[in-house]
Amino acid sequence: MRATPNVHYENREMEGERLELTDKEAIYWLGPNLSLRRCTVVLGIGGRQLVPTWGRLIDCTIEAKRQFADAWFTSLSFEGCRFKGRYSNVGFGQRVGVDTWWEHGGIANCDFSEARLDLCSFHGCDMRTVQLPKWPCFTILEPLKHGPELMSVPWPGDFFPVILEGPRKERPDRAALSFYAPAEAKRSGTTLEELKAAVERFDFIVR
Repeated sequence: MRATPNVHYENREMEGERLELTDKEAIYWLGPNLSLRRCTVVLGIGGRQLVPTWGRLIDCTIEAKRQFADAWFTSLSFEGCRFKGRYSNVGFGQRVGVDTWWEHGGIANCDFSEARLDLCSFHGCDMRTVQLPKWPCFTILEPLKHGPELMSVPWPGDFFPVILEGPRKERPDRAALSFYAPAEAKRSGTTLEELKAAVERFDFIVR
C-alpha cells in the first residue's frame, strides 16, 4: 500500500507562480511561514486534503476546479485576492482564540464575485472590503446583530437564518454567512422563488 504523499509549501516566499493542488491522493500543507504574492492557487482537491497552518496570500487568485468543501482558512491572511469556483462550508477571516495560529488569520479587499459560496462564513473582518457574489448566492451580514429582526418574521420551509440560543448559537465574531440559494432551497424544502422573496425583505442581506 502506497503511503499518502505530503506536499509542503512552507518557510518560503513565492511570487507570480502557479500552485497546482490537484493530486487527489496527496495532503497539501500551506505554511507555516508562507508568503504568496500574485500567485495562482488551483484547488482540485477536497478540504480534508488541505492543511492550512499560517501564511499570507497577497493579490493572488484562488480557483476551485471542483467543489472545495469543509475547510477553515482562518489561520491564513488573504489580502486583495480573487476567488473563483465553488466553495461549500469554508471559513475565512479570524476566529480569535479558536483556531491554532488564529492571530495570522484575516481577509480584506478580496473579490468573491466569480465564486459560488454555500454555507461559507466570514469572521472578524470588515465586510465592506469584501466583494460578494450576487444571486443565486445571498449573504447575511452580521447575523447575530440582526438575529432578532431575522427571527421576527416567518421563513419558508425549514430555513433558519440564525440560531440565537443553545450550543449552536451564532458566534459573535461571525461577520457574514453566505448561502447558495438552490442548495438551501433543497435543504430547507422550499422553492427558489419563496426563498428569494424572503431574503429580499432585508437590506442587510446581500444578493
